[in-house]
Amino acid sequence: MDERFTLRYLPLFEQDLMAVRDYIAFKLKNPIAARRLIEDTEQAIMKRLANPLGFEPYRSARDRKQTYYRINIRNFSVFYVVIDDVMEVRRFIYSKRNLPEIV
Repeated sequence: MDERFTLRYLPLFEQDLMAVRDYIAFKLKNPIAARRLIEDTEQAIMKRLANPLGFEPYRSARDRKQTYYRINIRNFSVFYVVIDDVMEVRRFIYSKRNLPEIV
């Protein structure tokens, strides 16, 4: 089965990611680590795009219209849903936070 999915980023995901990038680059004064995290995140999302439904759904107590999926990248989690042929990336969150309250 050769399915093709398109990729869409929600503005909230982009805000999350840029906030983490800025924190690492400017607050922690490590722009190289910030750039590597962005690159690793991009690679993980593109790799998942080939088969976004082939992974275990994220278990949540919330009743959702779409099933959430999770990609782990170092200490962070990327959350996405699949709507028809679109992989919609929604959040980028530090994994040590209380994820059930956020996602």
